Amino acid sequence: MSTSELIAVGGGTSPLDDAEALAEKQGRKNYAKVGSARPSSLLYTYGPGAIIDLPHFTIMPSGLDDWERIWARRQGPVPEIHAPRLLESVQLQLGPQVNGLRPFPHQPTENAFSQEGSDLGVPARIFPQWLRCTGCDLLAPLEFFTRSTDGYVNTHPYRPDEAVVQHVGCPGRVAKTGRGARGKAGGTRRNRTSPCVPARYLLACPDGHLDEFPYDWWVHQGRKCPKATVPVLEMTDTGASRGASATVKCRSCGARRPMNQAQGEVGRTHLPKCRGRLPHVDAFIKGGCTQETRLMLVGASNLWFPVTQAIIDMPRLDPAAQLKDDANQLRAALGEDLAAVSGNLKMLRIALKQNPSTGRLVELDDAALGDVVAAALGPQESEAEREERRRRWNPTDLLVPEWRYLEQDPPEERHADKRSGLTVSPRALPVGERGPVPGVGRVLAVDRLRKVNALLGFTRIDDFDRIDDSGSRLVPLCRGGRPAWVPATEDRGEGVFLQLDEARVSAWEQRVEASELWERYVAAHKRNFERRYSETAKEMDHLERMQPARYWLVHTLAHALMRQMSMHSGYGAASLSERLYAWKPEGERPAAAGMLITTTASDSDGTLGGLVALSDPARLGEILDAALRGLMRCSSDPVCARRVPEDPEDFLHGAACHCCVMASETSCERANRFLDRRLVVPLPGAWRELAFFEDPR
Repeated sequence: MSTSELIAVGGGTSPLDDAEALAEKQGRKNYAKVGSARPSSLLYTYGPGAIIDLPHFTIMPSGLDDWERIWARRQGPVPEIHAPRLLESVQLQLGPQVNGLRPFPHQPTENAFSQEGSDLGVPARIFPQWLRCTGCDLLAPLEFFTRSTDGYVNTHPYRPDEAVVQHVGCPGRVAKTGRGARGKAGGTRRNRTSPCVPARYLLACPDGHLDEFPYDWWVHQGRKCPKATVPVLEMTDTGASRGASATVKCRSCGARRPMNQAQGEVGRTHLPKCRGRLPHVDAFIKGGCTQETRLMLVGASNLWFPVTQAIIDMPRLDPAAQLKDDANQLRAALGEDLAAVSGNLKMLRIALKQNPSTGRLVELDDAALGDVVAAALGPQESEAEREERRRRWNPTDLLVPEWRYLEQDPPEERHADKRSGLTVSPRALPVGERGPVPGVGRVLAVDRLRKVNALLGFTRIDDFDRIDDSGSRLVPLCRGGRPAWVPATEDRGEGVFLQLDEARVSAWEQRVEASELWERYVAAHKRNFERRYSETAKEMDHLERMQPARYWLVHTLAHALMRQMSMHSGYGAASLSERLYAWKPEGERPAAAGMLITTTASDSDGTLGGLVALSDPARLGEILDAALRGLMRCSSDPVCARRVPEDPEDFLHGAACHCCVMASETSCERANRFLDRRLVVPLPGAWRELAFFEDPR
């Protein structure tokens, strides 16, 4: 599995300046790498602005401005990921200045001792930079500990995990007798070298700003120390497993204050106002920030929420969309030279042949190429038009082109698209123990697919899905706020596509949404929305985020199939994921009710065919029968089977729990919300008639 190196700071705030300065002075070799991470984790868990917990300290990946300096170490063009449909969506959200999707700075090596790509990596900085000595509890900034040449140790070329910040000359903790205790190594504890760990408290605000906790300000109640200009602080911890259990003390004047006074609603009144700091780009916002800060722990789950978009790369069926893609590609390839050669198609083709990414454009005939040139030179979308289109944009818009393509029968067995690499094969309907499974309309085997994922930014405290003014709450990845490119990854794999019968789904959906059960789900969603969404979403109608009944059906069935497929395919349940197509018809958007169960990997070879093999009609029928029978029972029944949210409950699932339906976070696209077994199979109880499928037993 490919990984990207993490380049961290030696003794200051910039790993790039540190490494480059030492190289110029021909000083002692500084191995700046401190670890590695998979591209998927850098996209979904530890991207720019997040905090990565390393063995001895924590780091924060830098913004895209520092990435440019990494790419500048190489001559030639920067590699890009070709996904026009995803790029178009990113441009809609972030602006037309976004001209590409780039992979993480990485180059594969031939073996563990090769040096290919040693100059590449994801830049990061130590954060937070307030550290606590484990030997004497001294609390001080990073610069205090790294004044000595031995304060930061990271010189082993093959063990970046051994990088550590040390307190050289640590006196140790003084015993009650006033005498230093003797350690097993390093002489007395008054003359030792102790490792330092991050002070784990931070300040965050709902607008995504993050700052070091002001320990000096805190312990002195917002005033200055009366005894020293630069007071000496210490932090002791009671060892409690929850909350802010530490106490900060000033050794200079004796003042002390526990950190638990900064917790909760009352604690926020004791904290300073937000300074508008964006540490991943080493900047502050102009004019400061008026938001109220709150205490945040380094490992808090709401410290960083990525904002991502993903597509399955599929051929464009809309000629207008294909023309727009070609025009964008032509502008990106030739830039300012386009106008100069636009009148001479022969010269234009020569210029295009010099760019390896424009193979399709070269193959077009003169008439088609002329249309592309005209579209590329035509008037561009205004900012007002883009803003109006962004306002009307719905995440479903990314799925509609995929659904339109999968709805069509392939012209041949194992039909492969040259551009996208997507390979699909038609399959007969699944046949179970009682014959064809009713309700299933079509099946496709997706032998090969490519999934492209892009990171647009991030939020803090509130997930992007739970805020309304997303444009202002989205933290940018670069200093200017308008990136010229965004990080992306591509995964390859396989899958099985199932489409449900639309006529049957539509009739079933009308029954469900007219029932008392559905009224309870809508009421629970309203309570969930009012309690758990950000304050910024107060003006929204909660029904804008409520999923229709068909989504609950498709979602629950997808989870049941993933459980069964993991037992037959050789892939673990966490390796399978769902892509759901479930929405009502609206305008030009057709109705959809289907799912694509996939397994993907970042390796170039993708996966091995174990999932596609399950699309065989007999095997898929067996799996569907087993999945439906499995939904009929749960080890938590009858509690699970009878679960319906009632006031004041606000959970967004019915007869569903981790024993029967819920999946891992890597598999589910909705965090195990909108699930109910009784909508799929007839469970005992008051709503048996609402099941989509008949009793499978």
